[in-house]
Amino acid sequence: MDSPENNLEAQSDPNLRQSRAALTLAALGVVFGDIGTSPLYAIKATFNPALGIPLVAENVLGGVSAIFWSLMVVVSLKYVILIMRADNRGEGGIMALLALALSSVKKVGRSSTPVLLVGLFGAALFYGDAVLTPAISVLSAVEGIALGTTALQPYVLPISVGVLIGLFLVQRHGTATIGAWFGPITVVWFLALAFAGLHGIGQYPAVLGALNPLHALGFVTQHGFASFAVLGAVLLAFIGAEALYADMGHFGSGPIRLAWFGLVFPALALNYLGQGALLIVNARAIENPFYLLFPSWALYPMVALATAMTVIASQAIISGAYSLTKQGIQLGYLPRMYIVQTSEKAIGQVYIPSLNGMLLFAVLVAVLGFGSSSSLASAYGVAVTGTMLATTLLTFFVIRYGWGYNLWLSLFATGFFIAVDAAFLSSSLLKIADGGWFPLLVGAAMFMVMLTWQRGRKLLLDRIQSSDVALKPFLDSLFLALPARVPGVAVFLTPTPEVVPHALVHNLNHNRVLHERVVFLTVNLKDVPWVPLSECASVEPLGHDCYRVALRFGFMNRPDVTRALEALQRESGVELDMMETSFFLSRESIVPIAGRPGGMALWRERLFATMSKNAGNAADYFNIPANRVIEIGTLIEI
Repeated sequence: MDSPENNLEAQSDPNLRQSRAALTLAALGVVFGDIGTSPLYAIKATFNPALGIPLVAENVLGGVSAIFWSLMVVVSLKYVILIMRADNRGEGGIMALLALALSSVKKVGRSSTPVLLVGLFGAALFYGDAVLTPAISVLSAVEGIALGTTALQPYVLPISVGVLIGLFLVQRHGTATIGAWFGPITVVWFLALAFAGLHGIGQYPAVLGALNPLHALGFVTQHGFASFAVLGAVLLAFIGAEALYADMGHFGSGPIRLAWFGLVFPALALNYLGQGALLIVNARAIENPFYLLFPSWALYPMVALATAMTVIASQAIISGAYSLTKQGIQLGYLPRMYIVQTSEKAIGQVYIPSLNGMLLFAVLVAVLGFGSSSSLASAYGVAVTGTMLATTLLTFFVIRYGWGYNLWLSLFATGFFIAVDAAFLSSSLLKIADGGWFPLLVGAAMFMVMLTWQRGRKLLLDRIQSSDVALKPFLDSLFLALPARVPGVAVFLTPTPEVVPHALVHNLNHNRVLHERVVFLTVNLKDVPWVPLSECASVEPLGHDCYRVALRFGFMNRPDVTRALEALQRESGVELDMMETSFFLSRESIVPIAGRPGGMALWRERLFATMSKNAGNAADYFNIPANRVIEIGTLIEI
């Protein structure tokens, strides 16, 4: 659409809205908060004594080398160079990629079921990531206060809980006001990482030998089973890589690439090298190599800065969960929820109250249940690597069927990354008993919810179409014995434009009148990010001042029916005065029936019925004036 929040070009082209420098600074504050806080715990987890790898110089060089080359391969090569090319008209993220992959395989007549399952599985695991990121980030930052004095150890959990509650409480205000501070704080953070890393390297310059990939190869092959297990810790260094792709539509690929190669990657590499040098010089620093890398006078300032950064990192993943949920709703995989647009200009700045409450509850359960960042680290990898693997698999379908590359080239482009992702995922699965079950449980629940809602909606529409009457023959017979017509406009929302809406039948039966103008309105949510306002509406006259109108919105558009109808009135001349318009909505009450052919298991049908009953109000979702809405209930058996 042509408003600032819906104009794709205005958001993705730096020349139209902001300079590249401004977009790069903004990207630093939003995109890199998660991966930027990984040094707080990645080295500590990689050299955890429980893994059984001795903390000697050769092993430290190998571990740091493994982290460096993981960043190079997974983030730089896979995400920044390859996957960021697989955008859906400028938009990224696993839901946008899923929509692109589905359209690609459908275009060539291939089955879309495997693609759908892979995409929904990856999206479901993202919610596990959204729970664990705020928990581990805030905990790992606040734990630094106990290094100064053990007397503060009992306050780590209460302070962490307080920070997290405060973070979720301010979500309703959006990030528009505080967003301008994110970029500068993040720049200070990465500069601090770089300078601390240089200080550490100065203590043991030979640590630069870790840049040799042979050290990484030896580290992950020469320690037997421990080498495989340690991959689950190394992967903590690149958590947040998915955000580079997911937030591409906000800033464009250019500023994200510039920020990564210009500041973020060098700062992370220097800091990991510095922590490695510190461990070689002083093995006892494994207690907390990140904070001990800094001078003692800088401890509490860095705790404060790290806490601010973890809030930024948490904000990014929470906002990502809101955006993913909005896309899932509009693509038909999640029930409607009340969505608040917190900024008139910035896309993606939305707030979903019900999701916010559920996330806060799950995050607090994780913090109080696991108790420390080290325990949470064991749970973290499964969600991250699962989503990454799903993203790579979806990219294969885009390259092969969307871009038309031959099979061998497509396999070459993605096969190596699939093998890398599978190795990291396999290693993280070793930690299921130590906490990896938690994100899997969250992901499995969301996966079932999305599959059930998508299947239930299809069954519901099939039932409606099978029992309804074709619209045009009905109108022809209706106008043979015309009922009384009253002033005003009646808009009947219907998901099936070819059949008679139940609300119209009930209105005729009970009120025995027909408005002087009647609109049969269908809202189609497409698998593209944006549909311009000038292209979102089409109208078909049916005679006797009756019209069939179709509105089309992309999964990043705000489905604003009122605004779209006002634009339609200006362009087509159809009189749709909102002050004289009544909107008739059907509210389906689902009745699960066991054993119906082609249906779902009874428990899934009951789950669908519950979700349908508690789904957000259609009038709010489509921005229809509440005082102009008439809802008519309908019982439907599935």
